[in-house]
Amino acid sequence: MSRQTVPFAYGTADAGGEIAQLRQVLALVEELAGTGAPLAPTDLDEAARISGAYESALPVVQRRFDQEAARTARWATAGIEALVTLQERGWPVKPAAARLAQELRKALAELRDIVSA
Repeated sequence: MSRQTVPFAYGTADAGGEIAQLRQVLALVEELAGTGAPLAPTDLDEAARISGAYESALPVVQRRFDQEAARTARWATAGIEALVTLQERGWPVKPAAARLAQELRKALAELRDIVSA
């Protein structure tokens, strides 16, 4: 069986969904850091604003957003895997989780800025 590549059409991503998923990851990381707080209604508003801004953005902006969102998801996943491994070994995770949460918040702000939402 051969592997086929499916071309990605920029502008078809669910930017709001991506932001909401990254917010969920942030909530999990903040819980591991001991600083967890429930998602606020403004977080959902932000996802909707970003989604609307993404839809009206130029293709080059959409492409940049998509690439940055994918990059953020990759390193966030790696960070969570590392935190889970540390936790399973009985090692402290709060400082590392707090740092990862800080970086995730910064990445979410950068994504918002890319589409100027």
